[in-house]
Amino acid sequence: MISLLSLGFAIPGLGNFGSLPLVVLMVVAIYFLLVVPNQRKQKQWNAMLAALKAGDKVTTNGGIKGTIISVKDDTLVLRTQPDGVKLEFVKSAIAAVTTDDAKS
Repeated sequence: MISLLSLGFAIPGLGNFGSLPLVVLMVVAIYFLLVVPNQRKQKQWNAMLAALKAGDKVTTNGGIKGTIISVKDDTLVLRTQPDGVKLEFVKSAIAAVTTDDAKS
């Protein structure tokens, strides 16, 4: 394997620590490209779960679509169509709210 030092990427005068700024730069870039967007997405998902209310139309992680009948602490009851079957789910099983904002 070719070392970065042998390719001339080292900063002169730093000796064995010549590639350290490059490694630090790569770690910072990975943090801002991978970690920060995931944190934003997690915050949006938590806000969506906190805002769930009766009457919202939702889709679960399993693909079941329904209308929320009641919301408890960490669970909710969905009514599915066409038979009106009631199913109980934990809030973390909700993938998306599909209620149209134009209708409300």
